[in-house]
Amino acid sequence: MNALYVICGLGIFSLVAEVFNLRKWIFFVSLFGLLVALTWVVIDWKAISYFYRGMVYFDHFALAFSGLILLISIFWFWMFRDYFVDEEHRTDKSALVLFVVTGAVMMVSFNNMAILFLGLEILSISIYVLAGSNKQNLFSTEAAFKYFLMGSFATGFLLFGITLVYGATGSFNITEIANFIIAHRTLPRFIYIGILMMMVGLAFKISAVPFHQWAPDVYEGSPTPITTLMSTVVKIGAFGAFVKLFSVAFITFSPSLKLIEQGIVVITLLVANITAVYQLNVKRMLAYSSVAQVGYLLLGFSSDSAHSAGTVFYYLTAYSVASVMSFAVVEIVEKNTGSAHVDNFKGLFKNNPLLAVAMTVALFSLAGIPPFAGFFGKYLVFTLSIGNGYIVLTILALITSLMGVYYYFKPLVAMSQPGSGKIVIFSSEKILLWVLILINIAVGIFPDLAQLL
Repeated sequence: MNALYVICGLGIFSLVAEVFNLRKWIFFVSLFGLLVALTWVVIDWKAISYFYRGMVYFDHFALAFSGLILLISIFWFWMFRDYFVDEEHRTDKSALVLFVVTGAVMMVSFNNMAILFLGLEILSISIYVLAGSNKQNLFSTEAAFKYFLMGSFATGFLLFGITLVYGATGSFNITEIANFIIAHRTLPRFIYIGILMMMVGLAFKISAVPFHQWAPDVYEGSPTPITTLMSTVVKIGAFGAFVKLFSVAFITFSPSLKLIEQGIVVITLLVANITAVYQLNVKRMLAYSSVAQVGYLLLGFSSDSAHSAGTVFYYLTAYSVASVMSFAVVEIVEKNTGSAHVDNFKGLFKNNPLLAVAMTVALFSLAGIPPFAGFFGKYLVFTLSIGNGYIVLTILALITSLMGVYYYFKPLVAMSQPGSGKIVIFSSEKILLWVLILINIAVGIFPDLAQLL
């Protein structure tokens, strides 16, 4: 909880910095504050407790996911410092980014569905604005408008679902809802509609097919730093909320929901991976890759809703580190060449080996190639799925994973081809890329992270 106080304080500081002419300190204060918040997460690891009359619950699940959100946020601020160069909107952007982080932490630590909705709205409204923050680009405005319209519909589904569940159980508390469902053999039929509506609302946020239509256009149109934020912090918060809700409040309905979840898994894996094969814009390809990763996460969760939190956490860790690394390279290439088309990556191995190596490690990890973290993430998911008897689904996931190798190799092939133009990279970016490469390898070497939860 102390970490949440620190992040909220950082957001407020960013707002008042404009009034007191402290704009130049925003980046350093934000980075230092996030480090302090991450330290508090570590300190509070043994201090599991409820807050605000049980509405917020910081257990190991919430602390682990909050720690991951904060760590990725630190890397994000480190990598995309240039995003705050504009004096006019520096305070606005930093405050919105920090409120995205605040909303994500609330979404993984809720114990009351009112907090879930509050966290979702804090996160969503901030990210809608950030998606359209590049006023010189019409695609950025289009991305924000599309994200806002479709996100509003999804939020409506979630809120209506919460209302129906409350009407059936008389509580917003997820533990009380679970106990009520266990204690009553007969329940109003509309509770099932409510649960499905909540699933639809959260499926939109994690960009699972068929609720993913917004993702490719929004990822491509938004500024690359914000695309990175969407694919990491937002996804961790949304998937953490999904896991917490359906493994606590509705765990009794797990056998019934498995069929729906696994149906989503099938179409997500097929649609995302097949569509990604035809993409020539690396940023858009990574958007479909992000959708595909949700399929593997859902496969692990639906295989064993009650005991999959550790596997999901490990997979999200591996995915997030690789995602930050890949988008960091995309941002540098895009900044130097004007676009993220695959042809603009030509000659990268010769002109800037570090960028090429970082992109290679990131894509190998996303593809699930050993010895990188993504391989062990997929291994844990497939092991969990096979162990629970879902062999056909696992085979499908393995086939689509091989399809992923094909489109991930497109940028790698381009980087090995002759190209012209020197890519400029700063020392801080070099250090971060090396840190991310080492973390990716370290997470792959120590898959025991999955046992944290």
